[in-house]
Parts: sequence; structure tokens; C-alpha cells
Amino acid sequence: MPSFNELNTVEYSIIHKLTGVNLNSNGNGKVHEPAATYGAVPGAAASAGTCQWRYVPANHLKRKETDVLLEADVKDALIRLNPSIAAQPSRADEVIYKLRNILLAVHEVGLVGANEEFAKWVRGEKSMPFGNDGQHVTVRLLDFQDLTHNDYIATNQFHIRTGTETKIPDVVLFVNGIPLVVGEAKTPVRPAVTWLDGAYEVHEVYENAVTPLFVPNVLSFATEGKEFFYGAVRTPLEFWCPWRLEAADGVPADELAQAVGMKEVGKQLCSLLNPATLLDMLANFTLYATNSKKKKMKVVARYQQYEGANAIVDRVVDGTIRKGLLWHFQGSGKSLLMVFAAQKLRRLAALKSPTILIVVDRQDLDQQISGTFLSAEVANVVPADSIQDLRDKLAKDTRKVIITTIQKFQDAPQNLNLRDNIIVLCDEAHRTQEGDLGVYMREALPNAFFFGLTGTPINKRDQNTFATFGSETDEGGYLSRYTFQESIADKQTLELHFEPRLPEVHVDKEKLDAAFAELAERANLSEADQNTLSKRAANLIEFQKAPQRVHAIAEDIVQHFQTHVEPHGFKAMIVTPDRYACVQYKEELDKLLSPEASAVVISTTANDPDAFKKQWAMNSDQQEKLLNKFKDPKHPLQFLIVTAKLLTGFDAPVLQTMYLDKSLKDHTLLQAICRTNRLFPNKGFGRIVDYFGSFDDTAKALAFDEKTMQNVVTSMAEYKVMLPSLLAKALSHFPGVDRTLVGFEGLEAAQDCIDTNEKRDAFAIDYGALSKIWEALSPDPFLSPYRVDYKWLSQVYDSVRPAASDNGRLLWFALGAETTRLIHEHVHVSGVHDDMEEMVLNADVIDDLMNAKDPKKAKKLAKLIAGRLGRHSSPEFLALSERLEKVRARAEQGLISSIEFIKELCQLATETLQAEKNVEAPVAEQQNAKSALTELFLEIRTDKTPAIVERIVTDIDEIVRKVRFPSWQTTEAGKKLVRSELRKALLKYQLHKDHELFEKAYQYVEQYY
Repeated sequence: MPSFNELNTVEYSIIHKLTGVNLNSNGNGKVHEPAATYGAVPGAAASAGTCQWRYVPANHLKRKETDVLLEADVKDALIRLNPSIAAQPSRADEVIYKLRNILLAVHEVGLVGANEEFAKWVRGEKSMPFGNDGQHVTVRLLDFQDLTHNDYIATNQFHIRTGTETKIPDVVLFVNGIPLVVGEAKTPVRPAVTWLDGAYEVHEVYENAVTPLFVPNVLSFATEGKEFFYGAVRTPLEFWCPWRLEAADGVPADELAQAVGMKEVGKQLCSLLNPATLLDMLANFTLYATNSKKKKMKVVARYQQYEGANAIVDRVVDGTIRKGLLWHFQGSGKSLLMVFAAQKLRRLAALKSPTILIVVDRQDLDQQISGTFLSAEVANVVPADSIQDLRDKLAKDTRKVIITTIQKFQDAPQNLNLRDNIIVLCDEAHRTQEGDLGVYMREALPNAFFFGLTGTPINKRDQNTFATFGSETDEGGYLSRYTFQESIADKQTLELHFEPRLPEVHVDKEKLDAAFAELAERANLSEADQNTLSKRAANLIEFQKAPQRVHAIAEDIVQHFQTHVEPHGFKAMIVTPDRYACVQYKEELDKLLSPEASAVVISTTANDPDAFKKQWAMNSDQQEKLLNKFKDPKHPLQFLIVTAKLLTGFDAPVLQTMYLDKSLKDHTLLQAICRTNRLFPNKGFGRIVDYFGSFDDTAKALAFDEKTMQNVVTSMAEYKVMLPSLLAKALSHFPGVDRTLVGFEGLEAAQDCIDTNEKRDAFAIDYGALSKIWEALSPDPFLSPYRVDYKWLSQVYDSVRPAASDNGRLLWFALGAETTRLIHEHVHVSGVHDDMEEMVLNADVIDDLMNAKDPKKAKKLAKLIAGRLGRHSSPEFLALSERLEKVRARAEQGLISSIEFIKELCQLATETLQAEKNVEAPVAEQQNAKSALTELFLEIRTDKTPAIVERIVTDIDEIVRKVRFPSWQTTEAGKKLVRSELRKALLKYQLHKDHELFEKAYQYVEQYY
């Protein structure tokens, strides 16, 4: 009976998709079908026709087993593409000799260095003295303009030998005899095998055993027929990327991104390995950057960078529309997108040597962007050092990449440069770019292209941003968009967990008022003076900096860090209300930790006291050295204490937790919290520990689009619900096994239960799911009752995984740092607060309704209001009833939108409750509140509502009555306390994730309690 394996399914499918050859034929013959055809490189001149891959069996290639290049094909291409070589064909041998030397030198210069040198040759950046009188002329190995001039070969089961090592990559793609792509296919029918196994084989085995094969490599890929990922040479597996497709054939891009199956993988593979795309990646979307440790790295574009940069290029080349807005989520590589776009724009001959302006709105972003361009060794990059320097560069028609801050356009003269091939890329486009500075910039460059890039969504608070950068021809106003959901699904950034830890601060209002009155009398203050003084004293920041409060939070930070962050090898940032609060937190931390464990990073001004500047001022070199220490996982610097600096543009993957004690709004808040979402080994999520109550502000900042914000923040409570069933499922693989039995008898009994590959694969999947949740929760005390069973499962799992030499089974190496520590009994689970519930982002109820645009909810709300009004006959209620009828009539006649209808209904609901409160006797208030809440539950909940409504309402009543105090509605502390207790009441019945229910319940509680 025929069976499915990696050869006849995934590997043959790849060949079939690329070439049209079906190797699954009867006998040894080949079935030819229509092959895929491809067009030209985006932004390049049109090809004279189409091009396609052709299949050649590996044993038919003209080469020895030790040859990396198909030298006969390379020679043919050199003669075909270079007139000076065609005139004297022996010159091709001289070029091939130089290429061979690069292959041979790989072990001396390193794979990335050799790959970079080879790339210069294939990109056409090298020359030889083949011209008249020995003049140097450019040598072309590939034709990037007319793709039909190149020869494209796809082969499989490619034997390659280096020394005594022989390896057989599944798929190799040659262009003009040069191997540009290596691919590894894995079986789609074994659950424990994934694309990671293939990527591991390429990255860890082939790149080390047959290194010369990867010297010409553009990229490698791996797939098991379900997912498709690619990476450059020496790229760690956690940084391999998927290749997604734009919306096509009526199927939204996000659905394609989630598609599973060989057909969809085939579409992604054909998209990336389209010869036009592949050569575009080689020519314009590959960088060789130097990291902070002076190590050279190769970077190939992610698909969102490729699509976004090409969207800019195509718009500039077309020239009709001269602006565009790009939103790519924080951490998804927006800076590199600008590098790729600038690099390609500068190389296009049709643009006649354009000027590219990279414009940022902060000095630290200027330094960060400059660092990105310089580390990538992009040619002709210059900074604008001052206002005058920028004006001089533009007035003198500088044709380079100029990096500047928007502030340097202050008072810029009109028509400073009238050229129409100036392209401006504005980073973080929804801030000062929209004010007067943006006006100066546009008036100085009236014919320029303007593209705005942002890492956070443009919402209703951002003034005129769509008008400034967005084009009405772009769907949704965006030229390119890469959302939270896509970024997390692609594993390009991590999801965020919010952990509220609001300090219990009580204010004795009576004593405070008495003391203030005594002060006013003693100082003989007028009433106006008293009002002025009281307003200053009531400043929220001053309240936040109360010494007892800072001391309490600092102690909690240290306890939380040592329990939840430090054991995993991560670091943290503390965000405080102002610069002086930074100093306060530093002083408190120094009492609890070594002084070298924390550092303050703030700006100082000329007006600061000398002592303050002497202690805290830091120049750019000092700051860079400090931040490099923080980025080093082994350095003892564990905390950065900031208030404004480093909240944007700062990338430190080791940063996992942010302790937030500052009011931040909108994109500033989103930019700040996303400092924690960068990828880092064994880091599953970014964490925000919220001491201020910024959770709701985060919701509002994202409220523009509920669908795309769903996965930005996840709930730890949900993991706690999942864990017992996941543990039980993993244990179900060992029925009847005595887990108290130690020694080889107990281990053998467990192993006997999973004595086949199928059983071990099933156990591996279940244990992997459990391990992921366990690591996310660890070391929460909640795990204590399950610790013994989990340790037992971990030991069994460890005992059956293949040895490290079995290179193809990467799934078996998925154990995180925390699991390893547990196996060795190094799990620390103490010292965590019992109420550490991580929370799901919830939007304001009216914004939620507006975004939902659900007419059923509006009708329910109208019915609810009408029912309440019908119980009363006083003029006030009659007036409200009339207003309701008028609103309803206008809506039915189509005179107002559904959004306006909902807003007016919400306003009527609030006024109705207030009116009822004014007319009903106080003694009946509690019962009326219960009645109102019960009615709310009955009206809004669906037929799935539990039959315990009365118990829920009673619980809410009991809890709120205990924690409330007179006039609690007028204080922030009171509101936060009641909201917290209300969440706990709903959590008891697993209703805490129903955000609309929570907000509505809170509104009623606020009115009646």
C-alpha cells in the first residue's frame, strides 16, 4: 500500500509548484505539466517576457560532487551578459577563478563575510580590467533588468561533498549556475515534526558540514507542508520568518496567514521564490549589518518589510500620488523597512539620483535611525548636524540619504529645493510632523514625496494625520499595514501581558482638610490663594512621589523581579512620573539591591542645579556604553529607570518586564509598553506591571479597531484555567502507572506506555502545550499543587527524547529554561501576591459599542431605557421618554448614523439612572440597584447566561458595600478599588472577560452605591 513521506509529498510538491514537473509518476518517468511563470522585479524595468524554473535531476547536472557552482552554466552566463567577455571567452575563467577563491576562503573569513563578498559579485558591484587599454568594466553574473536573460534550474536530492562530509539537501535552486537557495522538506504526516526540524538541519548541519554551498546563498527555507519559513545564513532559528501573501482572489491576507496545508504553502513558496522576488531580495533587500558586539550579521527582509518598501518604491516610480501612510506594529522592523526603501530608491536609475530624507521627531530616534543605517553600511548616508547644515544640504542639492530631526525645519524658507525626486520618510508620523514644523518642511520641499511611517495606530486623537500622509485611494487610508495580530502570529513580536498591582493608598480627607485650614489661617491666605495652593498640592505627580508610596512600590518591584523576571535571565525597566521620581526610585532600589543593579537614564537641562547635573547628566557616548551593558544578559545591570528617554526607539530584547508608574496616553503609551515585545531566547511574552492604572488607557489607545487588538494583551487567568486540563491530558498517556515508584522500575513503566513513534509523538505534542503554559505561569504559587506531576512528566519527556546528535528532531529540544530548572529542582515559586491576576485589555463601553457597530446591542439598550422610563410618570421622566422616541425616530428615518444613535442612547441611559436616584427613597437604593443590575444582566446577556444572576448581583452588592467609602466616586483611588473588586466578583463566575458586561455593571454601581 503506498504511503506518504517527505519525498513524495512535500519535496515533490515543491518541484511541481516551481517547475510544473510531477515526479510522482508511474515508473521512473516524469510527468510535465504547465510550469509557473513570473514577471519582472518590482520597481525595475519590465522584462522582455516571462521566466520560469526548469527541473534538472541532480545526476544530470554538469558537475562533480565537490563542485558548488555549475561552472559551465556560469561561464555561459558571463559570455552572454558581458560583451567584453564575449569578445574573449577565456576571461570568464578569470572570473570563475576569483569566485572559487571566495568559496575556498570561507573557513578563514567566516560564512557571513564570504557570503557578503560573493554577493558583491552577483549584484554586479565588481569590475575587471577587460575594457579598452585595461580599463575596469563591471562584471555581470546575473541580469536584474531582463529576467529572461537568466537561466533558472531547480533540482532535488543534491549531493554535495566537502572533505569527508557528504550531505544531500532536498532542494537547491540555481540561477546562471549559482546556488542561491537551499530548501529542506519534512514529512507532513508526523505530528511531532515541523518546519523547525528542516530549518535546524539547514542551520546547524548543512551550514557547518558543507559550508561552501552557502557562500552564494541568498536565503534558505524549510517546510513540512503546513508552514513555510525562511532565513539567511547564520540566522538563529527564532529569527526565521514566514512569507505571507497579500490579499488575493478575494481571500483576506490574515486568512491566508492562518492557512494550513500544502496548497497554501505552495502559494507562499511560489511567491518568495518567484525569480523576480528572489533577485529583488538579493539586489535590494539584503543587508550585512554589524551588531553592538562588532559581529557581522546577514539580514534579509521580512515579507512586511518587502511589501512596505516596494509599496513606497512603486508609488514613487509611478509619480501620480505623492504621499502614503504605513503602519507597521512596534517591533516588526520599521527602521529596516526605511533602510530597504532608501537603498532601493537610491539604486533606481529612473529616479536620477534622488535625495532621501529620513525625518524623526526626537534626538534619541535620530541616533537610533542613524545607527541602523550606519551599521547596515548603507552608502552615502549623512546626518544634518544643525538647522543651517540641513538648509545648506538641501539648497546645494545634496543627492544622498540625509537623516534629520523635524525640529531642524524650524523657520525653513519656502521653496528651498524644488526637485521632484526628493523622497521624505517620516518616522512616527502622528506627532510633531502635523504641526508647524510639518508645514515648514512641506513648504521648503513643495514637490517632494512624503511617506509617514508609524509603529502605533492612527486613531481619532491624531490630528489630520490621514489628510497629511494618507491617500484616499488607499484602503483604510494606509498604503501598507502590518497589525498586532499579524506580528504576533508571525512570531515577529511577542504578546503583552498586563499585571495590575495598584498600591493601596488611603487619604484621610478630614484630617487633610483640617490641616490645610490650619495652614491657611496661620499664613493668612486669601480664598484665591487657598485654591491655588490646593490645586498645586493635589497634583497627581506629587501624590505619586509620596515617599511611603515610592518605598512600598520599590519593595514590590524587587520582590516581583526576583520571583518572576530574574530566574528567567531577563531584565526590566521602571517608568516613573518625572526625573526626580527616577532619583527617588534609584535611592530606594539601592537600599534593597547592589547599586550596580540599576541606573537612571534621564535628560538634564541648563537650568538644573549643578549638583543634579553632575550626578545624572550623561553624554551620548556614556549612554551608549550604559545601554550596551544593559543589553548584555550577563552584565549585572538589571534595571533602567526612566521617565521619557528610551520609551521610543529603544530595542533591548533582554528587556521583558516594564514596571509602569506614569500616566501615558495613546501612541506614547503603546510605544512604551512595546519595548518589552522583542524576541529573545526563552522569552514567551512581554510583561507590563501596572502601578498606575494604565490598562484602560491602553484599551482606549487601541480602541480604533477591536479586531486587531484582541491578541495584544492576554490574560494569565485564562492560562490558569487551561493548565489542569492540559496536565490531565499529558498524564492520560500513562494509565495505571504508579508515579510514586522511583528508580528504573518507575521509568520503564512510563516508557512502556509510549513505546511507539506515534505514541511518543502524541505525548510530545501534549507535553509541549503543557510546557508552554507552565513556563508562562512559572513561578506563580498557583502551580504548587501541580509541581510533582509536572516534574514527573518532564523527567519522562527528557528520558525519551532522542540524543542531541539526532539533528532532525528539534521539537524534542523545545524545553524552556524554566522546565530545565524544574527538572533539576530549581523552581522558585514563592513570594508572589495572591491577587496577581493578569488582565485582558478592555475598551471604554461606548467606544466598544461604536467599534462593534452592532444594531442588536443598540436595540437592546433602547428597550432597556424604555422599560425603565415606563415605570415613572413625573415630568422629568416624560421628557426623557420623549427624547428617546425622537432619537429612535431619527434613527429609523436614517437621519443619524448607528454610531450617533448608540452615543445618544448611552447618554439617555446615564440620565435615566440619575433621575431614578434623585426621586427614589434612599432606603430603597440597594434593592433598586440590584433590580437595575439584574435587569442589565437579563437584557444584555445571551441565552448562554448562567442561571445564577441573583447570586452574582448579591456578590457584587456585598463586595462593593465593604470596600466603598463616602464619595468614592470622586476619587481615583476609590474608583480603582471598586473596579478591582468588581472584576474579582465577575472572575468568580468566569465572566471577567466580558468587557461590555463589566463596564455596564460598573456604571450602575457608580450610580447606586
